[in-house]
Amino acid sequence: MLRIVYFGTPQFSATVLDFLLKQKVQILACVTKLDKPQKRSKAPIPSPVKVVAESHHIPLLQPLKASDPEFAEKELRPLNADLFIVVAYSEILKENLLEMPRLGCINVHASLLPKYRGAAPIQRSVMAGDKESGVTIMAMQKKLDAGGVLKVAKTKIGDEMTAGELSTILSHIGAEVLWNVMQKVEKGQIQPEPQDSSKVTYAPKLTSEEGKIDWAQPAQTVHNHIRGVTPKPGAWCWIFCRGKKKRLLVIKAEPIELPSKSSPGTILPGHFLDVACGEGGLRLLKIKLEGKKALAAEEFLRGIGKDNISISLNG
Repeated sequence: MLRIVYFGTPQFSATVLDFLLKQKVQILACVTKLDKPQKRSKAPIPSPVKVVAESHHIPLLQPLKASDPEFAEKELRPLNADLFIVVAYSEILKENLLEMPRLGCINVHASLLPKYRGAAPIQRSVMAGDKESGVTIMAMQKKLDAGGVLKVAKTKIGDEMTAGELSTILSHIGAEVLWNVMQKVEKGQIQPEPQDSSKVTYAPKLTSEEGKIDWAQPAQTVHNHIRGVTPKPGAWCWIFCRGKKKRLLVIKAEPIELPSKSSPGTILPGHFLDVACGEGGLRLLKIKLEGKKALAAEEFLRGIGKDNISISLNG
């Protein structure tokens, strides 16, 4: 049986880890990021991987940097692992770690490599309006997401699917494909195939500012943008609400046709919360005003009144 050290942090990685543990994979230790302090109370929040590991009594390691030579030699090398598995760990492993396990390091990446190398492949894919995504299992090398491909699994992206929903689907697909690859690696029955470097694209990490909605874009583009940044970092715009400028989070929307052209960002008359875009319009279905709970747009309008709100295109 393979002796595994597992590297991961978010829920995507926790789902994969939980699946492997149910298959009775021998996990020697889990390496995950340090607990994050809550915004208000500052109380530490464990990563989803830490929660799963603790529930299965798996030894935990939480270094500041996993590739730090002292940590690597003192904590990881003595484990004598056959294989390192890395799933959204949030750190690029250096050569000292990549060369440590007997069979190398395997990564689960949530895109169809070489497309969307980098930290935010799921979000960028949905934002781009892609109709297809998938998971690539690759043998890791020093360059970011450039390792040889061991296995690829594809899935469709629904027209209304958010990045969060796609992430959940891909985590389950990735877990099963990884398990299949691991069995072949153990038996020496699989070899990595090089990526086509001419088709490489990158998916850098999203910032909160990138969640801001540009109403001058076509409605379908804005819709894809909202889906792609949901749940994080979230799609937002500035509005004036009863004379006060506030941030409005748009959680769910749908494109609509408009009978006539209106300036982008105009809130249109009628019973719904419809906003004009550069082409067509967008019907907001679920929103959250800063400091308030998330509401259906119709419920929000009943409480605020459409005459008391307008979208700010500046700032």
